[in-house]
This record gives sequence, C-alpha cells and structure tokens, in this order.
Amino acid sequence: MDRTLFDDEHEMFRDSVQAFMKNEIGPHQERWGEQGIVDREAYLKAGEMGLLCMWVPEEYGGIGVDDFRYEQILMEENARHGDAGFFCWLHSRLVAPYIGTFGTEEQKQRWLPDCVSGEKILAIAMTEPGAGSDISGIRCKAEDKGDHFILNGSKTFISNGILADLVIVAARTSPDNQHAMSLFVVERGMDGFERGDNLAKMGLKSQDTAELFFNDVRVPRENLLGEKDRGFYHLMHGLAEERLLAAVGFQANAEAAYAVTADYIGDRKLFGKSLAEFQNTRFKMAEMRTELDVGQVFVDQCVTVHNAGKLSSDDAAKAKLFASEVEARVTDECVQLHGGNGYMDEYAVSRYYTAARVSRIYAGTSEIMKEIIARSLGLDPRRK
Repeated sequence: MDRTLFDDEHEMFRDSVQAFMKNEIGPHQERWGEQGIVDREAYLKAGEMGLLCMWVPEEYGGIGVDDFRYEQILMEENARHGDAGFFCWLHSRLVAPYIGTFGTEEQKQRWLPDCVSGEKILAIAMTEPGAGSDISGIRCKAEDKGDHFILNGSKTFISNGILADLVIVAARTSPDNQHAMSLFVVERGMDGFERGDNLAKMGLKSQDTAELFFNDVRVPRENLLGEKDRGFYHLMHGLAEERLLAAVGFQANAEAAYAVTADYIGDRKLFGKSLAEFQNTRFKMAEMRTELDVGQVFVDQCVTVHNAGKLSSDDAAKAKLFASEVEARVTDECVQLHGGNGYMDEYAVSRYYTAARVSRIYAGTSEIMKEIIARSLGLDPRRK
C-alpha cells in the first residue's frame, strides 16, 4: 500500500540513510553479534552524518529538526539494511529528550553537543529485579545531602548499559511517597558506579544489555535532572513517544522479515517448482501483507498525530500492542516458510524472529498495554 506520510525531502533523506546503513552498519552485523556489542565508532559515524539527536537545537550542536518522521525513516532503514542491535533511536529519541525537556541551560550546554556527535552514548535505568512495567515499585534510592546525593541500588536489563557514558537513573527520594522519585545523570567513572556483565540474550545479540550497580555514588546536585521528587511525572512525559518508537521498530522488523521471505520463496525450489507457487505460501503471504499494511497505516497515523503534539497514551499503547503482536505472527510465519533454513542464523529471518520476542515485553508488556487501553474505555475496576 502506498504511504502518504513522506515528502520528497524525506525520501532523499531515506536514500542517504540507506546508503549509510549498507556501508557503515550492516557489514559489521555478524561481528557485533559475536562480540555482543556495537562498536562505539558506529555512534561517532552516525553523529558525523547528523543522524543522532536530530531534534536538538543548533545552539547545542544539533540541526533542530524535530520531525519524528526522520527518526522513523532511520529506524526503518536500520531494520532492513543495518543492525537491529544498533539502538541509536534509544540514544536520540528516548533518552536525550529528557535532557532537552527537563535539563537546565547548563546541563544542556554540558551534555547535548556530545550526544549529537556520538562522543557520549546515553542509557536510561528504570528497571530493577523487582520493578519492571510498574516503575512505582523501584527501590533504588538517593539521599539528599545538600550539595549532592548519595545513590544506592541496582538496575537490570539496561540497554546500552555497557556503552553508556551518561545514564539517567530513576531513584526514590522520599520513603513515604511511592511517586516521589527523581532523575539523576550518572556519568562514566563516578566512584561506586559499576557495571555487571554484558547479559547474554535470545536475540538482539549486538545490543549491549547490562546490570548496573550504585554503591554510595556521590551524584552532584547539578546532575539532578528536572525537579526533585517529580521524576515519576517526568518519566510519564516520555512514555507515549517511547511506545511509538517501539511500534515503529516492530513494524520495521516485521517488514524486513517479510521482504527477505518474499525473496526466498521465489528462489526456493520444491517438487520442481518455486515455493511461491504453492497455494499455502501465497495465502500466508497475503495474510501477512494485509496485517502489515493495516499496522503501517495506524503507525503512520500515530506519527502524524505525534508530530502535532496530540498523541495520547492509549493510542500509543494501541500502536505498541498491535505492532508487537503483528511482528510476532509475521516473523514466526516467515521462519516457517523458510523451513529448516529459517532456524539457521546465517539467514536474516532467524535474527528478525529472535529480535521480535522481546517486543511484547519491553516498553511495557502487552498485558500492560491492554490495561492502559481498557482504562481509556472506562473499564477501570478501581472506580467501582
């Protein structure tokens, strides 16, 4: 189905991004997967191309383009020609905006230029062993000592956890109020800040994921991000975009799996004819194409609404829920159509499939998305 979302400038940008992904990211995919981490140079090269933190105003080193469609294009081309483990979108559109939105002028001057250039890589640390989708359950705490805070606790499953130079950490700052938490920027090299092993995962092999430990970390007061005790509300501010980012990535991953499968069924011979000639294959491809087109229309509409500043949390939850579930079904069917080859890592469809399994978990599980949507319908048991 033709997409009406993009204009000529977007398509020119897509061509340059596609070339970048083919030349600078895709060729390293296998090596990065084996080493379990993307080379830091990937961020520096993306920074040189102006692909990081595109929304950042010129006075902080960016190009001042806040049109979400450019990030969408970047994610789509990375899925098709780059490496799904290259989480540049997390750096640029999930974490950096917290600095842009809630940072002081001094903080923006201090950190954003290096984020734009790729010299400093970002992560955000919310999840803990006992607190995942429900961030109100975090136990990491920071004690106010006047000119600094003392941070203690641990985080787990932190994307970019090994690479990150700046980590935004959510910590409780009042023992009497579960919503009273604050955000702190913890910098590489701070005493007491330690990283665990790079965690081995089912998929997204090249994406570094780690446990982080904070043992009496002295965080200067100037590294408090936003208002003290308002961190919970600061985090809520970015959730709609986070889930839209997720939906865009899931849709792109499913599309990439479909594309390689379309090529495969045309080449694969079975009983003297191509796999594409069998009715079951054609029907499966027709079903997947329909689901993908329906999902793309909704995601694109969410992008349009988000660019207008009107994307609601429930619509973002719908996009995240639907895209992740479609991705799961499509990548599974694509593996099936590859037969035994689909189980082999040398075939791209294997990587698309294993990458898809976490999509229904991170950025809020499918079950949490359903709860958010149900509440928007007035179906909240707490009101009874």
